[in-house]
Amino acid sequence: MSFWFTISFITNILGPLIPDIINNFNLSNLAMAGFIPTSFFLAYAIMSVPAGILIDKYGEKPVLFCGFMMPFIGTVTFGIVHTYPALLVSSFIIGLGMAMLQTVINPLQRTVGGEENYAFIAELAQFVFGIASFLSPLVYSWLISRLAPGAYEVGNNFIVDFLAIFTPTELPWVSLYWVFSALLLIMIVSVLLSRFPKIELKEDEKSGSKSSYVDLMKKKFVWMFFLGIFCYVSTEQGTSIFMTTFLEQYHGVDPQTEGASVVSLFWGLMTVGCLVGMILLKLIDSRTLLKASGAVTVILLACAIFGSKDMSVFAFPAIGFSISVMYSIVFSLALNSVSANHGSFAGILCSAIVGGAAGPLIISSVADFTSLKVGMCVIFLFVAYIIFVAFAARPLVNNKTISLKQLLGISK
Repeated sequence: MSFWFTISFITNILGPLIPDIINNFNLSNLAMAGFIPTSFFLAYAIMSVPAGILIDKYGEKPVLFCGFMMPFIGTVTFGIVHTYPALLVSSFIIGLGMAMLQTVINPLQRTVGGEENYAFIAELAQFVFGIASFLSPLVYSWLISRLAPGAYEVGNNFIVDFLAIFTPTELPWVSLYWVFSALLLIMIVSVLLSRFPKIELKEDEKSGSKSSYVDLMKKKFVWMFFLGIFCYVSTEQGTSIFMTTFLEQYHGVDPQTEGASVVSLFWGLMTVGCLVGMILLKLIDSRTLLKASGAVTVILLACAIFGSKDMSVFAFPAIGFSISVMYSIVFSLALNSVSANHGSFAGILCSAIVGGAAGPLIISSVADFTSLKVGMCVIFLFVAYIIFVAFAARPLVNNKTISLKQLLGISK
């Protein structure tokens, strides 16, 4: 769980940082800021398959160690060299490490906790992941409020005094990277001191042969679900990354305080949405829930982009709640649409996480030619495609549902 906390705490903080990155590095356009998430998710897509090969060859512990060491190198690099190119390199290195970690942690948590407890542990991991995403923007605001020029006072807080030694006065947000470094160092020591059981991959976790990938890629529905995952990640990252900048540009919201709180609430409501979604998936067909989720997201997105300040501040975080079930439903619909080669199909779907690189870049590029409001409207297209998937999916197996009385344990 501490591994998941660390991954989430570091990877989902970019939204509040975008205004700082643009202002402090005097970036000429929004697309240059969009290259930051692009470098991270591109590395993610590149490293996912090689990470699986490394696990087979060297085992879990060396991959875990390298998975934490690479982000540590990345965060320390930017902590020392405060330039835009260094930030791009740092994001890429962090992405490589995070891809390694996610590849090994998923099967490892099943082995460590026991297969009979896997569902519970997976949900607990999702909850911890959400809590970390909720907390990191709040930590960012806390650091900024104490290290910003004119705000810092020596002797008020030991941690702040220590961070001030390594943090440029004009770049107080860089202190967050030293917090990341400290957290990663703790994880590195934890990995070195811990013993892990040998992972025995299940059939649906193994990558298939080259022919299985070729056969799958010939099927139209495989590409349909690939684009579904692509559009979901583009929606999630495009919304979370640019909402702070949008609120600053159109409603004068301070990105370091209220803006960061909005991003924090986005991830917090996504966590709540996952819990609610678990219950709803027991009651209704997943495709119906996906359609409803998409429709609500469209309404909330319209309110966020075209509404007043109060409406926008409410709607942006609420999108986190409405999209919370999309990834798991699209992924499960995809795997339930084939009778074999689930491991290979899962690998293809996971590579669609490159949407986190392409989505923000598309939005920022459109925004530079028009406006951020128009750029954010691209997300409507992403959500529309997810709704299309809900209508077009024809799974071989549907999610099992029960009545509300059965769920509540009420006898007839």
